Formats: sequence, C-alpha cells, structure tokens
Amino acid sequence: MAKTKDSGSGSVMVVGGGIAGVQAALDLTDLGYYVYLVEKGPAVGGAMAQLDKTFPTNDCSL
Repeated sequence: MAKTKDSGSGSVMVVGGGIAGVQAALDLTDLGYYVYLVEKGPAVGGAMAQLDKTFPTNDCSL
C-alpha cells in the first residue's frame, strides 16, 4: 500500500492473530500506524498454523 497524505496518525489495535488480523496489521503499519496485535492463543496464525498437521505432506486432495 502506498502512503497517502492523511495516513499514519496514531495507533490501532487489531484483535485476532489469524491470517486476516496479521495482514491487517501489516497493511496498517505500511500506512504508518503503530499496531497492537492481540491474540488469545499462545501463537499467531489461526487455523493456518494447524494445516501442517492436517496436510503434513503438502498433498491437498482436490
């Protein structure tokens, strides 16, 4: 994302450390905001962090 004239004033809290939350936090930091990322679990990544256990061989059945 490109910085705009009115971007980057203050801080933002993103609740949820899944894929969407992490992407939102990255986009907001690109705009110049200070981001607090809050996740209830011990790690970020959401359901995607568990896919290596679901598809350990990276062989998705289509």
